Amino acid sequence: MPQTHFRTCHLCEAMCGLEIDMEGDQVTQIRGDKNDPLSRGHICPKAVAIGDLQNDPDRLRAPMRRNGDQWEAIDWDTALDEVAGRIAAIKTEHGGNAVGIYAGNPNVHNYGNMTHSNLFLKQIKTRNRFSATSVDQMPHQLLGYWMFGHQLLVPIPDIDHTQYFLMLGANPLASNGSLMTVPDVRRRLLDLKERGGKLVQIDPRRNETAQLADEFHFIQPGTDAALLAAMAGNIFSEGLAKPGRLADMLTGLDAVAEALKPFTPERAAAVTGIPADTIRRLARDFAAAEAAACYGRMGVSTQEFGTLCQWLIQIINIATGNLDRKGGVLFTKPALDTLAGPMSRPGHFDAWRSRVRQLPEFSGELPASAMAEEILTPGEGQIRAMVTVAGNPVLSTPNGSRLEKAFGQLEFMVSIDCYINETTRLADIILPPSGPLERDHYDIVFNVLAVRNTARYSSPILPKQENSKHDWEIMRDLGNRLAKALGNSPPVPLPPPHMLLDMGLNHGPYGPVVGHPLALTLNSLRENPSGIDLGPLEPSLPNRLFTADKKILCNPEALTGDLKRLDTRLDKPAEGLVLIGRRHLRSNNSWMHNSERLIKGPARNQLFMHPDDLTELGLEDGATVRVTSRTGSVTTPVKATTNIKPGVVSLPHGWGHGRKGARLNVAATNPGVSINDLTDHLLMDELSGNAAVNGVPVTVSQDQPAA
Repeated sequence: MPQTHFRTCHLCEAMCGLEIDMEGDQVTQIRGDKNDPLSRGHICPKAVAIGDLQNDPDRLRAPMRRNGDQWEAIDWDTALDEVAGRIAAIKTEHGGNAVGIYAGNPNVHNYGNMTHSNLFLKQIKTRNRFSATSVDQMPHQLLGYWMFGHQLLVPIPDIDHTQYFLMLGANPLASNGSLMTVPDVRRRLLDLKERGGKLVQIDPRRNETAQLADEFHFIQPGTDAALLAAMAGNIFSEGLAKPGRLADMLTGLDAVAEALKPFTPERAAAVTGIPADTIRRLARDFAAAEAAACYGRMGVSTQEFGTLCQWLIQIINIATGNLDRKGGVLFTKPALDTLAGPMSRPGHFDAWRSRVRQLPEFSGELPASAMAEEILTPGEGQIRAMVTVAGNPVLSTPNGSRLEKAFGQLEFMVSIDCYINETTRLADIILPPSGPLERDHYDIVFNVLAVRNTARYSSPILPKQENSKHDWEIMRDLGNRLAKALGNSPPVPLPPPHMLLDMGLNHGPYGPVVGHPLALTLNSLRENPSGIDLGPLEPSLPNRLFTADKKILCNPEALTGDLKRLDTRLDKPAEGLVLIGRRHLRSNNSWMHNSERLIKGPARNQLFMHPDDLTELGLEDGATVRVTSRTGSVTTPVKATTNIKPGVVSLPHGWGHGRKGARLNVAATNPGVSINDLTDHLLMDELSGNAAVNGVPVTVSQDQPAA
């Protein structure tokens, strides 16, 4: 008889609730859990593939050691001792900064990694820490730190109550939300329209979400800051700024209004391609709406003015009184409040800089775009060993080919990962964690970013396989062995993750310690496997602010200063073709391409290009073309589409599985090309160090067959 289990999907940010039917260790059916208060029965194709990941024959079940081009399985004691010994030797001879660390985005889906990783990583004591953050959402976090006092204090659109939703550089129908955890987003956007609201989207590509928009405008990649500055400036110049109850919490808003005066709609029109009259109307419509939310994501974060864009978005929300307002943008009240408890890390900026390019750190991490140069450049502090955790930076960070070369020159590399992928194939040892259905699950991060306050805990569905280790156990054991190898005291032991979670829930805002009527604990969640609804987002300011004076700093000096860089750039319109990325509902970066059911269907590895550009270059739809940037060149089929702005081309993110040595047999049948063989490690947002992987100058030509 099949047994039904309830679980949260961990494959993207949406936190969809699942009902999983099992016979033995085999998944027989997966459905959406209609009783989940957040996802309401919705699932996407990724969730149906969880069984594929659990039972994937390519998933590693034992530690692996590389011997030339071959791999051999070894026991855990041998693997852990060798890793600890090699890292200790390099650290002792060259210092802690000789060891680099890269953490991929699956880490934030794994609460055991988040609670226990420092047991190992703190033993290394390196400043060379990198993660997917700086190829993604670092501008959001830096803005939260500067304006609101905490890097995770990110305003979330109240999509269920807004009347006017202005969206830039986002495609939630493909991403299920991003820094806006929003399952069932199609239904929520349809509800917005049915209650008389309006969705306005601005993007270089008329993407899947744009098909639902009431109004859509193409924009030149990299010019969103000009549009947002002009809109915000117009709100001030026409007397439309009405912050309302926020007024007493704001410092520096008048200075922002003054700084934005040079950024007129006419100047923005010249570079964005959006007419000045339209820019003025968008500003007026937003200010006049009963409740409005301005939201921007990957397209506006991963460009050269990423932090400026996110700042201007919040200035528009603040100036119109839509921050901390029902139907505007609000802060969450999660059951496990990682912002206020002992896990809280408000952030810090520019406490040190990278060795080669002198790039500033943020919250202990340097920009991932600097990783290769810190390995390849000789001298004191050169990275000689790398630790990668649940990441594939060869495919997911700028100029991946250069990073591939750099990893190949390391003295030692260890990867904590379940696959031999394009990055881990370069490691000396791979330490694989237990399978996804063998672990419990709780979303520490995405409940902080969700459009509704809920809580849900997932118990393991399958027992941990013999001789396997959970991620947190790997971190614990490595920490103990590295401390011993270095002659240090062992790390202070921590309880298992579920015990830490229980303590956090007990002391959280709905817990018994604070006297909340729900008295929420881990047992409460176990008794409610579909989750518990904690209610809609509600106004929480000024109490939720982490600034010392409980005020919002509207004019951080670095941001108003960066307007000068934008002002100069407005006089230099882009020329030639520029490249942007794109996402697909069946894909979440590179690590889901080894599931047959996720990669089947129409090919999606083509270069999207406008027919007018094809005609101008003498190219035909469906031809194989060569795309070339400053850093590299790839060949790929081209697909004509009027859903992209002329002068813009687009490749999907996360492909490029043709590299020798990777052992992803399904992915290898449909390798595609990596957009990050074209992105440039030198292109970044100067303020945050976030990679600028959108708006990369390229040329496109007919591929010439080899002689």
